[in-house]
Amino acid sequence: MGLIRKTQEMVRKIINTQYSTAPNGYCGNEDCGQMSAWLVFSAMGMYPINPADGVYSITSPFVEQSVVNLESGKQFKITTENQSEENKYIQSMTLNGKPYNKLTITHKEVMQGGELHFVLGANPKR
Repeated sequence: MGLIRKTQEMVRKIINTQYSTAPNGYCGNEDCGQMSAWLVFSAMGMYPINPADGVYSITSPFVEQSVVNLESGKQFKITTENQSEENKYIQSMTLNGKPYNKLTITHKEVMQGGELHFVLGANPKR
């Protein structure tokens, strides 16, 4: 569980310290949108581990809700309960109302539409 805790801490730290709305509000060379794309994905609570594999690593969302409108007309919604500066640790997750305990989600699962719901807390879940 230590790796999971460290990932959630580090992603939140990077978002808080390396991104802002100032003219120089992203870290390093923007490189064709890669840094902005990482921020958008991470703020939603997932980011591509390796885009070619179609697998996203799950981390604690930085926003209360996000919606991805899919080509099929469906939506993939991410909702967050208790999101705050202090509450950066995932306590539980559900995918379409069913408990979800994986550390990753596949592109195929996202493309099916539905809702990934997070409950966050101030301390890592043991």
